[in-house]
This record gives sequence, C-alpha cells and structure tokens, in this order.
Amino acid sequence: MLYAISEEEMEEVLVEEEISDTGTGNLAYLIVYNDDFNTFDWVIECFIEVLHHTSEQAEQLAIIIHTKGKATVKTAPKNVLRPKKDALVERGLSAIIEE
Repeated sequence: MLYAISEEEMEEVLVEEEISDTGTGNLAYLIVYNDDFNTFDWVIECFIEVLHHTSEQAEQLAIIIHTKGKATVKTAPKNVLRPKKDALVERGLSAIIEE
C-alpha cells in the first residue's frame, strides 16, 4: 500500500550509507531511474532484497523515483555498489553508479 507523502517528506528521506571495511576509495552513488514497466511493488521488493532497505525506506524511494525520475538509493565505495547495481539491473531496473 502506497501512502501519499509531501514534497518536504520526500526530501527528508535519508539513504543509508553503507561503508564496508573492504571498500576503498571515494564514495559513489547508486542511482535508479524511473521506467514505464516495473511496478511499485517490484521496485520496493528489489530494494528490500538487494539493498536491505526497510519497507518504508524502499517505498519512499520508489515514490521519489516515480515523481522525480531518479533517486540515489545507496551510497558506498564503488566496489561495494557494483554487485548491488548488477543485481538490480538483472531484476530489470535501470541503475547506474556515479562517482
């Protein structure tokens, strides 16, 4: 079930930063883009399974992606984000890593 949230609430969504002991280098950003074929439920499920977000955080990110066209869904070193990006892409989401 999706809840309506205000623009201010969308801006307050905090993306969990994941910093691994094995990750080195500067932080990078995992960005997911909106599309016309993945459902909200599927995107939320992917964020919970792949990124280990809470259901609330995953839902808020899905709403932001839908309304703004994209969102940063995870921040970490690039080598930590790469397998997560690949897993999201394998599930049909449009995801990239930006440094």
